Amino acid sequence: MSLKRRQDACYTDEVVIAILLTVVHVLVCFFLIIVILLQSGKAADLAGAFGGMGSQTAFGPRGSATLLSKATTVSIVLFMLTSMSLSIIATKNAGASNSTILERHPVKGSVPAAPAPAAPAPAKK
Repeated sequence: MSLKRRQDACYTDEVVIAILLTVVHVLVCFFLIIVILLQSGKAADLAGAFGGMGSQTAFGPRGSATLLSKATTVSIVLFMLTSMSLSIIATKNAGASNSTILERHPVKGSVPAAPAPAAPAPAKK
């Protein structure tokens, strides 16, 4: 019974993986948007508004990595991995058949259009 049910199922393992990766990708996108919007800019203090660096270092003040910056790094890595995985799956599935969608699903009952009659040649004077 389970073998018959498995054969009748329309989802293959690749389709299930693609759906799961898409769901994870969308969740990571929302999380990344929220984490980035929660962070403050590097020059968010009053000195940054007037062009001050706030420190004597070459690239401005650099504190230790906060929880938000670590969450941003992890979510960016997950975003890149899911993006590359989805693109690999999409290109692998795209090359599975050499026919187009129109060739695989023809319209039933359609008749090709008749060729247009040739225009008569212009008369010579």
